[in-house]
Formats: sequence, structure tokens, C-alpha cells
Amino acid sequence: MVAVVLPTYARADLAFDRGEGAYLYATDGRRYLDFAAGVAVNALGHSHPRLVAALTAQAGKLWHCSNLYRVPGQERVATRLIEATFADTVFFCNSGAEAMECCIKMARRYHHVGGHPERYRIICAEGAFHGRTLATIAAGGQKKHLDGFGPAVDGFDHVPFGNLNALRAAITAETAAILVEPVQGEGGIVPAEPDYLRRLRETADEFGILLMFDEVQTGMGRSGKLFAHEISGITPDIMGIAKGLGGGFPVGACLATEAAARGMTAGTHGSTFGGNPLAMAVAETVLDVVLEPGFLDEVDRIAALLRREVEAVAARFPTLIEDVRGLGLLLGIKPRIPNGELIARLRDNGLLAVGAGNNVVRLAPPLTIREAEVALATEILSRTLSELVAPS
Repeated sequence: MVAVVLPTYARADLAFDRGEGAYLYATDGRRYLDFAAGVAVNALGHSHPRLVAALTAQAGKLWHCSNLYRVPGQERVATRLIEATFADTVFFCNSGAEAMECCIKMARRYHHVGGHPERYRIICAEGAFHGRTLATIAAGGQKKHLDGFGPAVDGFDHVPFGNLNALRAAITAETAAILVEPVQGEGGIVPAEPDYLRRLRETADEFGILLMFDEVQTGMGRSGKLFAHEISGITPDIMGIAKGLGGGFPVGACLATEAAARGMTAGTHGSTFGGNPLAMAVAETVLDVVLEPGFLDEVDRIAALLRREVEAVAARFPTLIEDVRGLGLLLGIKPRIPNGELIARLRDNGLLAVGAGNNVVRLAPPLTIREAEVALATEILSRTLSELVAPS
């Protein structure tokens, strides 16, 4: 029998009816603590009253008008992002993959208008994930994503993540840019060392190439900073963001300096739905909340608490847990059993997590969790591991 929905997802036999804060309620009424958050999307949890109000108010006025006209919401959100970051200009789209496509195109165009069209190649990291389009799976370079979709889009060279010597050796006269994630998400929740990011900035400047960050997963406060690269004290030339920017509503953005965006003139890029009034109403409200004084400090505090509690649980089960790693409210637990088995067991006990590469269980809860949710999550983790040690 043909599936009515294309079977590209290995779905759990579970459907949700509603959500509130850090909790999801299944169609059978059971409550789950959501530490997947739509894969780091629901930054403010479910049904946040300010997001509901913003979307409802905008829905009664204007949904879509196309980018053939000014969209005042885009101008407001772009201004907020520019004021809070390194950027001078912003392009709005619908997803992380689209944001990264814009980054890639912008890097190539930058050198093209600068008189060096031969500079089109981008150095990426092994284990990266930048999206599911043909260009972004080529940028990611992972065989499991490329298999069956060849030939791979040309223009991407891969070096080990964190290895500056290998990266420098890969730079040629055709190199346009460097592209990395400050924390490899799908690659296994692997944070980059701040010094590595600083040296990438120095290297890009030395060779006259652009530095691009993929903060689709790490952005919008998940690290305890608005963007994870801030921890290293440097800035990129171009950055792709999405996920938490819309708090559950599809929206992405490409942020850039004026210099890096010099080639992106009328007609060079576009999006039918990107930055429509509905998306901008929600994104503006997300920024209102995340940029409130004290919000990111509280994320940083609760993230440190969660890390301590998860590490304490892991330490009690060394035969089951190999490592705990991550940054802010993006944690990776590396079990000694298949990660899918641990995720399923946690789900059975009422805690939702999501997989990542290298056999990692990813915890990416809403940024709004408090001590009670940390305590419940770690209690469920501890109970689940106990059941695995002494199965009934």
C-alpha cells in the first residue's frame, strides 16, 4: 500500500493534540516533557501566550502580499537583528536550508562581483549538516545524505572539524569562504573550541575569504548568548539562522555585513513566502522575549543546572553512558547502547529527546524551562537508565 505521506521519516507511532510550555499532550491524553522542542525550534515552548497573540492579531490583518512590495515587519525584524549582531543587512526565507543556500550564493557572488569568479569553493567541516537541498547536502558532505542524489554539487571541500592546519592546507586560489557550525548538531553535538573559531576569523582575513557560520540550531539564545559565536568574541561575515527565530513558525534568515552582501542586488535572489507578515509578526515577538533584560542570563543559569544534573546521572551509569557534551541548552548524551533504543525508552517514560550523529541522544528543550522541568527530565533519565541496568 502506498503511504499517503511520503515515507521519508522514521516516525514514532505517536501523535500530539496540543502543547503547553515544555509539555506536549498526545491524542490519547498522555503528557510528555518535550526536550526535543521540534528539534530546537520551539524556543519559547508550546502555545506561548505572546506568540499566540502576535500570530492571531496578524492573521486578522494580512497574511501575504509578496516581496514585490515593502513588508514593514521585515524592516522591523531586520533592524532588531542588525542592532543585536554584526550584520548590516538581512534576507528572510522559510527554513534553515534556505538560509544556508543564501549564504552559499552570497559567498560566490561576493567574489564574482569582485572580479574573481574563479573563487567559488567553500571549505566545510566533516560531520557537518547544513540542510537537505542539493547544495546543502553537498556542503554537509555526509554520505548518508548524499547517497542516491549524485553527482554531488561541486564547490565544497571538507576537512576535519576543529583542525586548523588541515583547513589552511585546503585553501587554494579557488577558495571563496569557510563554513562551520559553532556546535555541530546533527554531527553529534560537538562544540567548537572558542580559540578554533577565533583562528578561523584570522585565517579568513589573512587569505581574503569570507567566514560563514551556520547558527540555524545554535542561534536565538540556545547557547546562553543570542548566538553561539559570541562566546569566542569574534563575528562572521555571513550567518544563516532559522529554527528558534520563529519559535515554531517557519522562518529563516541570512545575516551579512554590507561588504559580504555587495553582490546581492535586485534579481540575484528571492523567495515567494520568505518574510511574509505572519512570519515577521512571530519573529518580532520572539526577539521581544529573548532580548528582554535577564532572559539570556536565565537561559545560561538553567543550562548550567541541566548540564550538572545530567552529568551527575551519567556518572552513576558508566556502563551505559560514555559522554555528556554540548553548549547551553543543546546537550548530547552518548550512550553505549544504540541511541534509538535509549530515545524510545525515554519516550516510554514520558521524556522526548531526538537523535544526532555518532550515536548521540540530543536534548534541546525550550529556553523557558525551569528547575521543575530539569528535575523531572533528570528523574526520567535516571529511572530509564536504572531499568536498562536491571530490566524487568
